[in-house]
This record gives sequence, structure tokens and C-alpha cells, in this order.
Amino acid sequence: MKIALGVTGGVAAYKAAELVRRLQQDKLDVQVVMTRAAREFITPLTFAAITGKKVITDMFGAEESGPANVESAIEHIAVAQRIDLLLVAPATADILGKFANGIAEDFLGTLYLATKAPVVVAPAMNVNMWEHPATRANLAALRARGVHVVDPDEGYLACGMTGAGRLAATEAIAQKVFEVLGLRRDFAGRTILVTAGPTREALDPVRFLTNRSSGKMGYAIAEAAVRRGARVILVSGPTDLKVPDAVEWVPVTTTEEMRGAVRDHAGEANIVIMAAAVADYRPAVMHAGKLKRGTDRLMLELEPTPDILAELGREHGSRILIGFAAETGDIADNARAKLARKGADMIVANDVTQEGAGFDTDTNIVRLFLRDGRDIALPKMSKLDVADRILDQAHQIQKP
Repeated sequence: MKIALGVTGGVAAYKAAELVRRLQQDKLDVQVVMTRAAREFITPLTFAAITGKKVITDMFGAEESGPANVESAIEHIAVAQRIDLLLVAPATADILGKFANGIAEDFLGTLYLATKAPVVVAPAMNVNMWEHPATRANLAALRARGVHVVDPDEGYLACGMTGAGRLAATEAIAQKVFEVLGLRRDFAGRTILVTAGPTREALDPVRFLTNRSSGKMGYAIAEAAVRRGARVILVSGPTDLKVPDAVEWVPVTTTEEMRGAVRDHAGEANIVIMAAAVADYRPAVMHAGKLKRGTDRLMLELEPTPDILAELGREHGSRILIGFAAETGDIADNARAKLARKGADMIVANDVTQEGAGFDTDTNIVRLFLRDGRDIALPKMSKLDVADRILDQAHQIQKP
């Protein structure tokens, strides 16, 4: 989701840099817009370095990108149309007055009038300015129009006075943004352990047995869980995927290594989601040197790998345990049997032969099988959306 962050000219402007980082942790795409006065307190370069984007500082773009042109002249309309929310923090008494009275003399004021996205303001100013009838009237007018206000905190102010007017805490502002956007934080305070990707079992120094798992489903679950406030530990087999921000990543290669990492961290977790495609068998012998090509058939002896999900199922207690089942037929029978056999609370099953549900796709088509007998079939959707639906059901599971 895309956020425009307006930074106005107050001492608290430096705190906006921390706010950008906090919003980015939840995968919000932040475009910073600065007023002329804001640049007296913090430089555009600071925000450009954090966001990786040009910071908008001038109505017509002349100050940072050469002479004005048609594109720069209508940039406020383009930004207004593509954002999901406009946040102004800190919001000075001056900008509140301009918003309340429809004054659009700079980019931020014009953006406010042009956007139909929800607006959140976090005022910060001297206590007397905060309590002035004009400021109160402007805030009342903005609230009446649906603007969301994060009231300032009380305390020692930069001017030396004490009272209301200090910019609200970064987390309080972020929570208001999440609330307005409809983003949930229902896993705050909980730890979720997720496994993802394939495992590899070596035959010799250059060959190994593995499967076609890309890890995308497990990584999507990890990302969705972080967005919803969880502490996430991601135990991952070899993939080419970018690790989601704020996730504690534990890389492994073999099934035995994954088993060890899961057992090391399972005690910290309230929920374990085993999305990895663990190799079921490994070569009984790992050859020290490369096996040379010959003309005769080569017979490989395989032995079963540890059943990590079943081990957890025998001892998970109050911890919620969720497994996956990649099937090529008889989904319901196989998933229900696995649910009982492994001692899991839920099995997420899919037919990997279906278009849009197989390996290395960005979508999935799954059915959720729960211990209470429910069978929930989901339509084709993005793996991130599937991850949220899995987490929705995990949140409802009640353990003794």
C-alpha cells in the first residue's frame, strides 16, 4: 500500500525519519513530501536515502529536477491518485489552518485537496498554539470532514514549556495508519515459527536429491505474519527469495538441519507453520567423491528422513501446529489422514497439478482441513492472500 507522508516545519520533523522506517517495516511504500519550512529542520536527502525515492519539495519540481514541465505541474494529481493514505506528521498549526480553509499554495496543500484517500494528521506545536481557539476550530472542521487526528502527547516541549503539543509516539501514529488502512495487528506479542522452501540431500559432492519447491508460500506466510504484528522465525531451505523485513531468518540445507533448527526454536513459538517441502528420503550413503558416469545402471538405496511434523505433533501441547500437504489426487482423504497421523491442528492441502496452484507460482488454490472437521476450500488467490487466510484460521484455533 502506498502512503504519502507530509513533513511540515516543526522541531519534531526529525522524528518523521523514524516514522518512515516504522511504516516500511509493515511493507508500506512511503513517498515523502516536504514543505519549505520542513527543510529548515531536516534535509530531503535523509528521506531520499531511507525511501530510495525522490522527495517532493516543490510544486513544479524546479528546485530538484530542472525547469518546470507538464509532468511536474500535474505531479500532485498523479500522487493523489496512486496513494492509499495521506499522513502528515508533524502537522503544524499552519498546515492545519491551510487544510481547514482549502489553501493550496504548495504541493502538500494541493495534494490534500486533490486526493480522495483517507487523511491522518499528527499535530505537533507549542502548547499555547495547540490550545488556541483557531487551532481548535481548524481541527474540528477537519474532523468533521473525516480527517483522522492523532492527538499530541503531553510533556516537556522544545520551547521549554510543558503541556500538550509534543508529537505522538511513532508507534501510536503507525497504529492509527494501520487502523485506517484496515491492516490488522492481531498477532502482536505472539511468535510464529515458519518453515519454507525445499531441503537438499547430498548424493555426492556435486549431486543432491531435492524437489521443485520455490519457498514462495512459506515466505508469504512469514511476511503476512510480520505485517500482523508477530515475531517471526523463518527456517528456510535453499531459495532465491528475499527475506521479508523484520523476520529472523535461519538458513538450512538438509532435512536434518531443518529438524535441528525447528527443535531449537519451537519452544519460543506459539504457532508453528510447516510450509517447507521437506525431502522424504535421502541417500543411505553420501559418497565422498563424485560418482563417475558408467554404462551400467546405478542403483540408489534411500532411507527415510526425520518426520519433523510428526515429532512436533507428539509434543506440541498448547502450541498450534499447522502442516502442508502437496498432493496430486485424493486431496481430502490424504489431508484428513495426514491431519490425524501427524497430530496437527490444521493441514493446508493443494493439488499441485492444478494451474495456478503448483510449484513456483505466485498464486495458490488450497483447502484448509481442521481438527474440528471443517473443510474450507479457497479460490485461486495470491500466496500472500492465502497466507492471511491461513493466519485467520490459526487465530481462531483454541487450545486447552
